[in-house]
This record gives sequence, structure tokens and C-alpha cells, in this order.
Amino acid sequence: MAEQQHKSWLRRRIENGLRRGFQHAYETVKVDPSKFLLQLRAAYGVPINSFHGIYSVDVGLLDDLANRVIHSGMKLAAAEGAGFGLGGILTMVPDLGILAGITLRTIQKLSLIYGFEYNTDEETAELWIAAASAAGVDISREVLEKEVVNRFVPKVIQRIAAQASKEAVEKWAGRVIPIASSAIGAGLNYYFVRAWGERAKAHFREKHLETRHRLSAGGSWPLLAASTTRPSS
Repeated sequence: MAEQQHKSWLRRRIENGLRRGFQHAYETVKVDPSKFLLQLRAAYGVPINSFHGIYSVDVGLLDDLANRVIHSGMKLAAAEGAGFGLGGILTMVPDLGILAGITLRTIQKLSLIYGFEYNTDEETAELWIAAASAAGVDISREVLEKEVVNRFVPKVIQRIAAQASKEAVEKWAGRVIPIASSAIGAGLNYYFVRAWGERAKAHFREKHLETRHRLSAGGSWPLLAASTTRPSS
């Protein structure tokens, strides 16, 4: 009975921490698409002048870039988890807030790598559908079509936090012990970003391949990429 009460308390704390963290990240965290485009060109040699050009780049190269982004997020999350983990349960909420920010930036970069920007409300909603997919939450398109983004996103965040806390409560239980929590925090954050990153990558990769197929058949450009100029590679 006591163990169940402890897990219930811990789950509520994790859920509230993730909800606040993702809500804050939604309001403040955004990878600048234009700057990231320059980074893709300068640092990685991707031969594109706009995100439309992504659809002419070898998919294997995009997958490699996505893996690099995920690995970078994993390392950053691990370092952050080791530092905050020294405080055990007392630092869990700020730790989850920073982890949410790292995770969202990783998902945003993955979205851009596979050619999907988030300049409009609908594109932003699509980004959060991908975040929900990474958390194992299925968001109906019908729900999206009935909601404006500033009401839709908080509802998605709540469902993400509820699902993630359910999955994490057993693993995060070790954080209540400060002596062990530094190493545990680093490991948990590392695998948290890896799991979410890989699921988000699969989500965007599938949509990217669908778009490629449609374009090769003479179809129109996707709405998610409609805010930029016509392609140049």
C-alpha cells in the first residue's frame, strides 16, 4: 500500500514537472529554421538553399544527420541529469523542465532535417503531434481540425505528460536517493532523449518518404513546407 502511494505521488510529481516543462518550452524554445539551414549547409555540407531542397537529398544522409542530432541531445541531457541529479527528488522539477526543453529542441531539429518547418499555427500543431507520437500518444487529426493552436497544444502537452509519467515512474524512483541519483539521472535523461528522438525520427522520416512519393508522382508541396520559397537544391 505504501509503495503504491509513493509511486502515485512520484507519478504526479513527474507529470506536473513535464507538463510545466513542455509548456514553458512551447512558449520559449524554438530552433530558428533559417539559422539551422545555414548550419546544415556550412557544418554538414548539405547542398540546399531552402528546406524544399531536402527532398532531393539522399535519405541516408538525412538519417545520418538525424542520428547526430539525437546523439547530441542525449549527451546534453545526460550532462544536465548528472548535475541536477545530485539533489535527488528536490531537483526533479527543474531537471524535468530543462529535459523538456532539450527534448523539444531535438524534435524541432529532426522536423527540419526531414523538411518540415513550423512557421504557421498548423505547422506548429503538426510539430506537437510529432512530439505526442514520440511519447507514444496518438493524436487524432479530427481533434486538430476543431482546435486553434493555443488551445490544442496545452491539451497535447497534458496527454504527453500523463503518458510519459506513467512510463517513467518506475525508472525515476531511484532519484529519491541523492547518493545514487546523479548517475541515475544522467542515464535516465540519456535514454529518455534517445527513445523520444528515435520515435520522432521515425515519425518525420515516414512523412518525408510519403511526401517524396507524392512529389515524384507530380503531386503538390506539403502544407508544412509551404511557407518558404520554391525549391532550389
